[in-house]
Amino acid sequence: MDLFTTPVARAAELRQQLNHHAHRYYVLDAPEIPDAEYDKLFAELQAIEAAHPELLTPDSPTQRVIGKVLDGLVPVRHALPMLSIKTETDYGEGGAIAFDQRVRNALELPDDAPPVEYCCELKFDGLAINLRYERGVLVQATTRGDGETGEDVTQNIRTIGQIPLKLFGDAPPLIEVRGECYMRRDDFEKLNARQRAFGEKTFINPRNTAAGAIRQLDPKGMRGKRLSFFAYGLGVFEDWRQPATHSATLDALAAFGVPVAKQRAIVRGAQGLIGFHRDIAEKRDALPFDIDGVVYKVNSIALQKQLGFVTREPRWAVAHKYPAQEQVTRLNGIEVQVGRTGKLTPVAKLEPVFVGGTTVSNATLHNLFELRRKGVRIGDEVIVRRAGDVIPEVVGRVPGSWNGTTRAGYVHNFLMPKQCPVCGSDVVREKGDREYRCTGGLFCAAQRKQALLHFASRKAMDIEGLGDKLVDQLVDADLVKHLPDVYALGVQQFAALERMAEKSAQNLVAALEASKDATLPRFLFALGIRQVGEATAKDLVKYFGALERIMQASEEQLLEVDDIGPIVARSIHTFFAQPHNREVIAQLRAAGIHWPEHEGAVDAGDKPLSGKTVVLTGGLSSMSRDEAGAKLEALGAKVAGSVSKKTGIVVAGEAAGSKLAKAQELGIEIWDEAKLLEFLAENT
Repeated sequence: MDLFTTPVARAAELRQQLNHHAHRYYVLDAPEIPDAEYDKLFAELQAIEAAHPELLTPDSPTQRVIGKVLDGLVPVRHALPMLSIKTETDYGEGGAIAFDQRVRNALELPDDAPPVEYCCELKFDGLAINLRYERGVLVQATTRGDGETGEDVTQNIRTIGQIPLKLFGDAPPLIEVRGECYMRRDDFEKLNARQRAFGEKTFINPRNTAAGAIRQLDPKGMRGKRLSFFAYGLGVFEDWRQPATHSATLDALAAFGVPVAKQRAIVRGAQGLIGFHRDIAEKRDALPFDIDGVVYKVNSIALQKQLGFVTREPRWAVAHKYPAQEQVTRLNGIEVQVGRTGKLTPVAKLEPVFVGGTTVSNATLHNLFELRRKGVRIGDEVIVRRAGDVIPEVVGRVPGSWNGTTRAGYVHNFLMPKQCPVCGSDVVREKGDREYRCTGGLFCAAQRKQALLHFASRKAMDIEGLGDKLVDQLVDADLVKHLPDVYALGVQQFAALERMAEKSAQNLVAALEASKDATLPRFLFALGIRQVGEATAKDLVKYFGALERIMQASEEQLLEVDDIGPIVARSIHTFFAQPHNREVIAQLRAAGIHWPEHEGAVDAGDKPLSGKTVVLTGGLSSMSRDEAGAKLEALGAKVAGSVSKKTGIVVAGEAAGSKLAKAQELGIEIWDEAKLLEFLAENT
């Protein structure tokens, strides 16, 4: 504030700027200044109002701050009742056709009359609110209540950034804006993530969370619950000429700075209504907020007045719903499914219920931690959600619904099995992980496709031609029950498969035969042991030298290998402790897979690069980085993916980037491609 600006003028200027920027941020989603700059302006206005309390106005942005605890929600009688509209429960085209016919009949239109014009909007899943503005300033916010009388929730509504405290432009001396307060899905997920992080209760759905937040007595409870608002109509107003149509009325509200959903349309006749209903149904799951239908309104205000009301519902509007995305049913049991990667997922066995447009009898419970967090028990009534093509899930339980009886041996909580329900192998959960997994990766039928694809991948056994579609056919036809079975198949069996010519079958048999001439690190990586990648496989072979020694190693012995910690050591030890996995390995070796014995024991310390860590970066013209890495490892080097103080050499090829820069910064020895080739020529 300069010497020539009065506090009165500066406060007014700041209020105008802050309201403008809040509208850009919350309503238009197009901020013009950074948050830090907004905070500076806000702090300046707070300071002026603190020094000059007489300058504090109801429309000041500082009045969005959370205030005192309310003694109770005060009842407020609506100047114009907030009536509900009729719900059309025919989810198909019939609902739109029936509404249009009722309107035409009420207007006494002949069959050859032009189609009626409608304004179509979304039916938001939130809490209806009436906002009263006097001389453009928000003075009161009330809930719908019973339609005649609502509750004063002004103090909580002020905390919602989307709702303007002062209207833009030449607003009427009195106008009531009606709309819906709701919570976006991303804000709901952030809220629950925060609740989980603090070990507090999570919320079931955005709608109940928004309604509960608005109606609470302590405004502090609004913290962390970011709500939003969309206007859809008017209450009373004075000295203002309402536009001739409902759609133009919504445009006028938007010009006043009130948020109005952009997903609306002007259509004509039943076919226009059907098209809008279908279009929104396709987009419903991609919307950032929940809706449970669409709303059709006769667009002409004059025709709305002519149509009037019947049993306190307008004849000129209807809500055309979609199939409910949430329903209540009983949880009859819990089964466990084993996925392609060995992850165990508890699945709810439900009393069949129609939800999201289909009958659901199974729903995911995600994992044991989520199940316990939601407090779900067999015998409970539970809330099931299905949105679009998303797998149905149990989102919570109905409080007090459990009958206390024992089912399938469980009283309070479901317990994850200790053995895989598919193959009988041990089930483990790594420290810090929420998922339980089957350890019988090579043997488990549920993991057969994934195990075979990984085994055949380029950096494992490199079996060219054994891809997704072929693996699906082999497993689905029961030709491959376990990994070794693939080596027993011949040209004729492969050629009999769909889209497999005899030449391709011959090439595949040749690739399988070539893969038998392996290296131990590749074979070890191909086994698909959890937490064992290429580098760890190489480290194990370098240390132990032979597969038998690795298979017999204790967790303590495995911990002696560089870069292997407790989780990896346990994973390796558990894998080889499974009799099924040992049996499959024996069968693979019996099928002819072999490698040079004692490829890389620890006593090979006389190699040129023993004890050296090498990092490859950039492109090489004479060979791939994988080939260069293999040659360096054969000379005793450990090839790493990142540069650190432990790095001994960095090989920098063409277009080397940040790794080269870091090596230069740390003073690490750097080789170009010519130096690498010279070294390899001298030492191989």
